[in-house]
Amino acid sequence: MRIEDIRAAARLVSEASPPTPLVHSLVLSQQAGCEVWLKLENLRFTGSFKDRGALVKLTSLTEAERRAGVIAMSAGNHAQGVAYNARDLGIPATIVMPRGTPFTKVRGTETLGAEVVLAGESLAEAAEHAEKLQRERGLTFVHPYDDPKIIAGQGTIALEILEHQPDIDQIVVPIGGGGLISGVAIAGKAISPDIEIIGAESKLYPSMYQTLRGEEPTSGGQTIADGIAVKNPGKLTKAIVERLVDHIILVDEAEIEHTVQQFIEIEKTVVEGAGAVSLAALFTEPGRFSGKRVAVVVSGGNIDARVLASILMRGLVREGRLVRLRVEISDAPGALAKVAQLVGEHRGNIVEIYHQRLFQDVPVKLAELDIVLETRDRQHGDEIVDALRQGGFETRHLSSMAASGANG
Repeated sequence: MRIEDIRAAARLVSEASPPTPLVHSLVLSQQAGCEVWLKLENLRFTGSFKDRGALVKLTSLTEAERRAGVIAMSAGNHAQGVAYNARDLGIPATIVMPRGTPFTKVRGTETLGAEVVLAGESLAEAAEHAEKLQRERGLTFVHPYDDPKIIAGQGTIALEILEHQPDIDQIVVPIGGGGLISGVAIAGKAISPDIEIIGAESKLYPSMYQTLRGEEPTSGGQTIADGIAVKNPGKLTKAIVERLVDHIILVDEAEIEHTVQQFIEIEKTVVEGAGAVSLAALFTEPGRFSGKRVAVVVSGGNIDARVLASILMRGLVREGRLVRLRVEISDAPGALAKVAQLVGEHRGNIVEIYHQRLFQDVPVKLAELDIVLETRDRQHGDEIVDALRQGGFETRHLSSMAASGANG
């Protein structure tokens, strides 16, 4: 593939939609020790970068192929990219998705007019079913990453980044199957040969990292970065990554989770786990980026609402802003009121309270309170615990989560 292929793809993409923002983050720059520019692909209509490559692929089909229709396998974002462009081009689309795909991605794909078939427990099993349907129905297969047209479409992101900010030193890109980073690497290196292209993978799914090193694959497990939970990278993408990508960083689940929370709190934007991996990489290996101008590709924002809510609440617990205490009191009038008074005097906010008399292993004249409190921070929570103890109430933390993330 050549830069000319990506420039041709860019003409198609720019006619369909305006460039996504490339924004400088002052707070994240201060935290990371480098100049952080966020390429917000989560703001595209489908919520991810995937509609770029899908558009380029679908417009390349013959009239007969368009009439017959297309099929794709996807964990969500590629599905919506194909469905969105197929609808606009009048092409029937069938999407095979693993059974565990987040509801928001299934619903979004169906809303865009595609037929959704849920099959298999993994992307590989979904791919097998898609290939079977392709043969039975005579459809054109639209691969999520291992296709030159798809790669060219994704590479348009690098053109937009470097047109807006030509002096970028590094571009950090999430890696699943490798289509996105392949396109970005081809375009980035062609325009600016000294630029560093750095990949970011989930530590649970280090498929490209291990493939390039000839290691035995270990990919597997539950990751919130489901959009890049790919066990086998593409053959075409592997060759491109091996030639053009400078480094790959593996990011653990706690850092990904924390970064999703940071996007909400600092940038006021919703990002899925796969979209957060590239920023999380900056805090996993901070020395690599120190003092550099870094463009971070935020690849998508299609996160399940339930998962997002859980991440935000877990983040409050991790930072000590939401604590659960067990307080021993006498089972007598006024004891509960005294506990509430002490908490209020020290500016804690009671979110939930459970008064246990019957099922706890305590003397009959005592009771236990399980209290969930909102606090300013961990130190504030400790101050409330000290106040309760000084007030005569035996108090202990029921559970805690260790603080995680270098950018906390």
